[in-house]
Amino acid sequence: MVNFNGNLFSKDSEILTQNNRGLKYGDALFETIRCVNGTVFFWEDHYFRLMASMRILRMEIPMEFTLEFLEEQIRRTVGKNDFANSPSRVRLTVFRNDGGFYGPLTNKISYIIEVSPLESPFYIIEEVPYVVELFKDYYVNKDMLSNLKTTNKVLNVVASVYAKENGYQNCLLINNDKNVVETINGNLFLVSGEKVKTPPLTDGSLNGIIRKKLLEILSSLDDITLEEASISPFELQKADELFITNSISGIIPITKYRKKQFDTTFSKSLVGKLNAKARVG
Repeated sequence: MVNFNGNLFSKDSEILTQNNRGLKYGDALFETIRCVNGTVFFWEDHYFRLMASMRILRMEIPMEFTLEFLEEQIRRTVGKNDFANSPSRVRLTVFRNDGGFYGPLTNKISYIIEVSPLESPFYIIEEVPYVVELFKDYYVNKDMLSNLKTTNKVLNVVASVYAKENGYQNCLLINNDKNVVETINGNLFLVSGEKVKTPPLTDGSLNGIIRKKLLEILSSLDDITLEEASISPFELQKADELFITNSISGIIPITKYRKKQFDTTFSKSLVGKLNAKARVG
């Protein structure tokens, strides 16, 4: 079942038309959320990121769009898909209503909630090779729009095709300054000795929810120096570890970049802390 503006439809229902602004102009935002046994992981963070993003895009936020209302709609949709007692992946998409060309006729919005199953109720790390490469054909812009989780993801799509064609599990995306910003599907962290770095939002990286939670965890560790700073491609092969974060997988250790094999000890040590933080909310 799919939730469209509070009404439930079968997944094969023809809900949207050719006039949908998300389709025509990428005029939409989305949140990808992990839900386990009725608990919506990091829901407040997802909600407030969505509200801030809607304001930046000058979308009209409906009066009923409260934290509690949307959480209930998510749980309702999860329950109707028979995932109330199992882990699931939720996608909440908000788009400006039909009408207009580049200039919309209205700033009012609609939303869709979709649900699909997940295998594990916890964040886990799979013991598999994870090889990445730089994607240099196109660049991430250094501006606030790059921080938002919009449906304008054609760069990520093309990079995904490149990765598949060349046998990589992921690609590292760079900005116009040729600094590494993020990966196709998450934020990037670099570990070198006792120092952990992640690209700053000013470099164009996504304002990721798990990025935020990892920053909170890392800042509480006495033996770690945390830095939000630009990462040059030349630093990658000198690092001890590289890992990716996103809301569905949690932490994904990178095992190889070009000729460099990476350790995964530190990233594995963070998974338990992230799961504990998810349970707390």
